[in-house]
Amino acid sequence: MPWKDNYTTSDEIGIRDSAIAWPEGVQMALGLTVNLNPAGTGKGITAKDLAYPTWHYGLNEGLDRFLALFKELNIRASFATPAVIAESYPDLMERILGEGHEIAAQGLYGEDPALLAPGQEARHMDRAAEVLTRVTGSLPKGWFALSRPDDRAATGCATDETIALLKARGYRYFGNGLADDAPYYWVSDEATNEALLTLPYYYHFDDTFFLMFPREGTGLERPQALLNNWRAEFRAQYRRGRYFNLCVSPARSGWGHRFENLATALREAMGHPGVWAATGAEIAAHWQATHPPETALTLAPSIWQDYPDSLS
Repeated sequence: MPWKDNYTTSDEIGIRDSAIAWPEGVQMALGLTVNLNPAGTGKGITAKDLAYPTWHYGLNEGLDRFLALFKELNIRASFATPAVIAESYPDLMERILGEGHEIAAQGLYGEDPALLAPGQEARHMDRAAEVLTRVTGSLPKGWFALSRPDDRAATGCATDETIALLKARGYRYFGNGLADDAPYYWVSDEATNEALLTLPYYYHFDDTFFLMFPREGTGLERPQALLNNWRAEFRAQYRRGRYFNLCVSPARSGWGHRFENLATALREAMGHPGVWAATGAEIAAHWQATHPPETALTLAPSIWQDYPDSLS
């Protein structure tokens, strides 16, 4: 995208539509992220979060609806899962994997790493990896850092160290980047061109910010606006042949009228020819093979300057 030229230490002018190489017969890729983090604040999951009736409903009726719909439409989703959730619901993890979906990491407690003490982010990552590997049988390929309702910003929660830490621990992609509408490389070391593939995400397509933000019960629910956003963005990205991500939680979009909106959006999308609804791991592997950083990433100095308390 032209506005990024000289503002990021990357090749962030953006890839042209004509240069994107999806698998043969594919017009666009659709990424569906299922957020299994019930935490309300950056401190992470608490006993109170797990006691909410909406959480219990979401993990039962809501998730049943999700999985049935995904099976009907042949959609493989990425379930962004805090390690403590995987450890608490091992049978659920087995079911999700058994139906062809992906378990991706979302922290140890679904916490904001910026609130941790120095060095604690790495320790939490290591503990999360140990738990998720033990429960699922393998290290997740993806890592998500999605926002919670009480976060100060809707952009997710990565620190200056997050990407380098993930890269060093063998993760293949970061799941919620806002710098493009096609997969791109997040540079963690300018001197060595060290970078991690990042999949696009935008909070305009995340049910958190329409169905439970700033807080459940505030009366700010706007399911129709969310459906309108999903439809409009899908049409735009399908026409251009790029990438579209939806982010939903069974505790929010698993309820009757809300689920109908999700089902409507996905059925309309999958009714178009050439929509590849794959897991983040599958999309990342394809992108890395067809657009490797060695040829796709050409670094240039940035003129952007960070200031104290900036959100960049």
